[in-house]
Amino acid sequence: MNRMSGRLIAIAVAVIAFLLFTGAYTVSETEQAIITQFGRPVGEPVTDAGLHLKLPFIQNVTRIEKRILEWDGRPVEMPTKDKTYILVDTFGRWRIKDAKQFYLRLRDERSAQSRLNDILGSETRNAIAKHELIEVIRTTKDRQPAQDAVLADAPGNIGTLYPIKMGRAKIEAEIFEKAAGKLTDFGIELLDVRFKRINYNDSVRARIFDRMTSEREQIAERFRSEGEGEAAKIQGKKERDLLKISSEAYKRVQEISGAADAQATQIYADAYNQSPESVEFYEFSKTMDSYVDMLNKDSTLILTTDSDVFRFLKHAEDK
Repeated sequence: MNRMSGRLIAIAVAVIAFLLFTGAYTVSETEQAIITQFGRPVGEPVTDAGLHLKLPFIQNVTRIEKRILEWDGRPVEMPTKDKTYILVDTFGRWRIKDAKQFYLRLRDERSAQSRLNDILGSETRNAIAKHELIEVIRTTKDRQPAQDAVLADAPGNIGTLYPIKMGRAKIEAEIFEKAAGKLTDFGIELLDVRFKRINYNDSVRARIFDRMTSEREQIAERFRSEGEGEAAKIQGKKERDLLKISSEAYKRVQEISGAADAQATQIYADAYNQSPESVEFYEFSKTMDSYVDMLNKDSTLILTTDSDVFRFLKHAEDK
């Protein structure tokens, strides 16, 4: 009798231990649990870490992440308001706030990632399509860009940035606000959305490079034009200086030549005015010099009989 009682007690203890083993479960600090019975949630989610109990065999534990999760979208090509196609790569952070609602609507994280792709991708596309490219690229409208001093007084819009109304940060906030409301229905709390990378596609990149090249060519042409203007000024100043120097030199030469001629004339006058014979000899010698200059073998000279030049020739025999 005692042996039978001992066996029954042992069996009872084993059954109780088995039931406790199959009915007990633990929840860690990084997760929360949903108790399901025949595939349907029972009660509220278990969010407290530690040891918990459930009905063995008929109830199951579905563990759901409680930490912050990441969403990394695929780069997608989309047009801006000014019809410029760009590749937008976004990322976000989210967590499961209502585990029961999450389990009923999505079941697991894989489905949640798919839903995030749909909602965040759609809101990103809508936001990009409503704004100009410059709004998506620049962060805030209050940013003062550094400007090359060379382009400070460049004509047109070279080297200047177009004014913006919102900026990239506010566009990200707009995407976050609209997507967060839609994800609440799935038990998801959206924590953040950001643009990871924004690139031009190949056709737009070629146009951007052409525009940059055109702007630099305009700047180069401006420099060439200014250089040619400065060269013309320098050349003109040089020619004016040369003319001034030549004019002053010519004036000085004429003054020296005039003074020399006057001095020579004075010397001649002093030399030949000493007597009537000196004057006559001076006239004779000067006339002879004139004959040398006027007469050669190819020249013909016609003179009147009363010409001063002919006077000495006419009386040559008398001399």
